[in-house]
Amino acid sequence: MILLIVALIIFIFNLPFGYWRSNVKKFSLQWALAIHLPVPFVVALRLISGIGFAFITYPVLVSAFFFGQFIGGKLNMILKNNEVQPLTSCLPCDLIKSFVLTQRKK
Repeated sequence: MILLIVALIIFIFNLPFGYWRSNVKKFSLQWALAIHLPVPFVVALRLISGIGFAFITYPVLVSAFFFGQFIGGKLNMILKNNEVQPLTSCLPCDLIKSFVLTQRKK
């Protein structure tokens, strides 16, 4: 049960990084940072939660990591296709801006 909770946290934590990664040039410094900055958080979460580094945790947490990156990138593409205003590389900022604009239209 703890493993699934940790995997969910890692998935959610990686959404903004995947969003950022999909909005920058591939293999640039920002692209590499978007992939590697969440890694210390994952390691810290493993240690704090007590799941450690058992073999069974690797496929689950690595899948959550990359799935979060993937879905974050897809969110960027969806917002690019549906929005009129230009997007930034910041998922929370763009979501708030979209929400405010839709509220003003009502």
